[in-house]
This record gives sequence, structure tokens and C-alpha cells, in this order.
Amino acid sequence: MLGPVILAASRSDKMRRLVSAAPGTKQVVARFIAGEIVDDVVPIVRDLTDRGLEATLDVVGEDITTVEQSHAARDAYLELIGRLKELGLGERAEMSVKLSMFGQSLEDGHELALSNVRPVVAAAAEIGTTVTLDAEDHTTLDSMFAIHEELRKDFPQTGCVIQAYLFRTEEDARRLAANGSRVRIVKGAYKEPAEVALQDKAEIDKAYVRIMKILMDGEGYPMIGSHDPRLIAIGQELARRAGRKLDEYEFQMLYGIRSEEQNRLAAEGHRMRVYTAYGTDWYGYFMRRLAEKPANLLFFVRSILTKG
Repeated sequence: MLGPVILAASRSDKMRRLVSAAPGTKQVVARFIAGEIVDDVVPIVRDLTDRGLEATLDVVGEDITTVEQSHAARDAYLELIGRLKELGLGERAEMSVKLSMFGQSLEDGHELALSNVRPVVAAAAEIGTTVTLDAEDHTTLDSMFAIHEELRKDFPQTGCVIQAYLFRTEEDARRLAANGSRVRIVKGAYKEPAEVALQDKAEIDKAYVRIMKILMDGEGYPMIGSHDPRLIAIGQELARRAGRKLDEYEFQMLYGIRSEEQNRLAAEGHRMRVYTAYGTDWYGYFMRRLAEKPANLLFFVRSILTKG
């Protein structure tokens, strides 16, 4: 069970320094992180859209400690939106944001995060796109959902993320589906205690299917965040049974993972969105990608050994 160990390491400054200094790190990070600045990611977004894919863009760096950093995060997203506008890519690329990056964990963090994210959501709407609020650990979710509800009053296309491994998620899914929300479902990538989250992979997969059905049968727009071929096939079948057209739901996968499958789904007419992260503070995001799949960790270790 390496996943929980890696997730714990994602919060360790000592491990951050060790991983950052490892000889093979840069090569592996490049597999999951599209670059460090906007100029790095723009050609990648254009390539994705030229291949019939769509994108959701994440400026990584949620572990902030000051109000000034939260404002810098807001400004980074506003810069990104400006570039997308210049290139006419607004309708093919949305944004994903972590409210912790906007100051959610700081003093008066709920109001700070809301005040920082609102202009980002407004700017996205002006260029014909939207923002999805990423889910983080369970202690942040009530605040995230409250901000989501508040933003939807003026920007109803604002999306949010739910995590299948949490016990609360089926109830959250019913509420969001009834409200007509855009909802991304993922398995969950944070270390959560047994009191609030399923720990067994098979049980998490069963919960994922139950929640997909709730979303497909509801009034909203489901976004299936998974690389699992079985869950993708089940999602397609649930959409068919619910009478959904191909533009009434979508699949989402991470940049650098299962690219051939992304192209296949797009070629079949599905909306296929690639979660594309960039930025200098990549460590936490990178470690969660390692924790999600043992093959990612093995790839990292081999890279280090061959560079040693």
C-alpha cells in the first residue's frame, strides 16, 4: 500500500527537497506537468485542440501561506485567461482551481478565497469558458461547496469536483445533480482517514459507479474523471441508458496519461478534456500522481536509477 505513504510524503518539506534534487525528477515531472509558465502551456493547448481534444488548465501551487501569494495565484489565472482570449481558445479550454491556492486555509480564508476566485470566474465567462473548483481534503469541502453555490448565482456554468471515496459524496452528488451543476467525479487523491473515506479500492470503484449513475440520471453535466477502461465503459453505458447525447457529458484524463485512449474517445465523438497542469510549485501535484498509480512510481524510480 504505497499510495498512503506517498500522499504523506507530499506534505513533507524534507521529501520535497529530496525529490526535487533527484537526478531523474525533471524528466518524470515533464510527463505530468506541461511547463512552468504560460508560454510553455499555450502550444500544448493548441496541439490538444488541433487533435479534437479540450483542456482544463491548472496553475499548480496550492500550499500558500500569505495573502500576497493568494493574490498572485489569482493574477496567474487572469494572465492565463488573457492569453487564451488572444489565441481564441476560450471555448476549448476551461480552468481548474484549488481554493487553497486562493487563500482558503488562511485567516478569514473562505471570504478571501471567494473574493480571489470571483474575478477569475468572471473573466473566464467573458471569453466563453468557465472554471471548475477542484476538491481537496475533506476539511475544505463545506467551504468549497458554499463558494460554488455562491458563484453559480451569477455564473451558473461554474463546476465543482466530488470524490468517490468519501462517505458524504453520494449525498453531495444527489444535491448537485438536482441543481443542474457541472460536476467532475474522481476517485480521490488525498490521504483521508477511515472515518470519512473508503479505503478499499474495490469499494471505491463501486461507489464511483453509483455516483456516476446519480449524475447521469440528474439534471446537470457529468464529467467523468478516470483513466480506468472499465469505468469509462460503464460511464458510456450509463449515459446511453440515461438518454444523454455525446455533448451532454464528457470524459477527463490527466495530461501525460493514456494519450492514445484520449484520442480514441475524441475520434468516437466524445468530449474528451485533458487536465493540464503547469507552474513552478509542482511537488504536491506530482506526488499525488505517483500515489494514484504504482506504474507512475516505478517509472520515476527507473528514471532516477538510469540517471544515477
